[in-house]
Amino acid sequence: MNGTQRTFFSRLSSSAILWCIALVITFSGHHVAFFLLISSLAMLGLWEYFAMLDHKGIPHFRATGMVCAFVFLAGSFFYFQKFGLAHAYDFEGSVSVFLLLVLFGRQMFGRTREVAPLAAMAFTVFGLLYIPTLFNFMTKIVFAMPENGQFYVLYLVVVSKFSDMGAYLTGMMIGKHPMAPLISPKKTWEGFAGAICFSMLGSFGLLWLIPHKLAALDSTHALILGLLIGVSAVIGDLAESVLKRSCDVKDSGHMLPGIGGVLDLIDSLLFTGPILFFYLRLVAHGV
Repeated sequence: MNGTQRTFFSRLSSSAILWCIALVITFSGHHVAFFLLISSLAMLGLWEYFAMLDHKGIPHFRATGMVCAFVFLAGSFFYFQKFGLAHAYDFEGSVSVFLLLVLFGRQMFGRTREVAPLAAMAFTVFGLLYIPTLFNFMTKIVFAMPENGQFYVLYLVVVSKFSDMGAYLTGMMIGKHPMAPLISPKKTWEGFAGAICFSMLGSFGLLWLIPHKLAALDSTHALILGLLIGVSAVIGDLAESVLKRSCDVKDSGHMLPGIGGVLDLIDSLLFTGPILFFYLRLVAHGV
């Protein structure tokens, strides 16, 4: 077994174990355990993001960002559970305003004519939007589909990770034409095609296995979502590659063998989660 194959199997085994644990927690029915899972992954991913900025010497407000992220995640979960999605949106908006007030407030007596305070605020806000805000859509899916929400989370994880696996395998075996050489030289158009094919396979496969648990979806939805999630997963992977290349790091962290960091594990879900949520709310759930 060569180095590439060892890397693949290490990555595959680590991902499978971690996502199996995550799905067991999701299906346990304990909403607090699910909240702890989602918030822990989001907070660790945000910590890694700030660590990458440190590596490059980019200014940011780590403590303020981490506190606001926890308040955002905990408050959203509370409002989801007690009052529903509509009130949670109001809470999320209030946290966003509060964050801006805090960030500008702490700069009140600083040298505001220099670029560093503005850069620190911009990179802090971006981190909160990119990681905890987007990853929180996993929780929104559960509460948007109260009867079988956990099965839609299962669908999301399977289709997204099938896309990741398809991109990796196809690119490794037959990839020749670079897709985004300035961002990630190893990503190829062949890998992209593999990602779409595998995401379609995961989408139709789960719909065939558990049709009654995914009652809001039919074969047309499975086709559209397979395409949308497959494309979004690739974009999510490339988006993190932009961050890593900008910060001159290979992985977001070293916590997970064969994968890297937590952000490397959840990068595709940051984009596929919102796609599935809005599709269920605006298209499929209303059918």
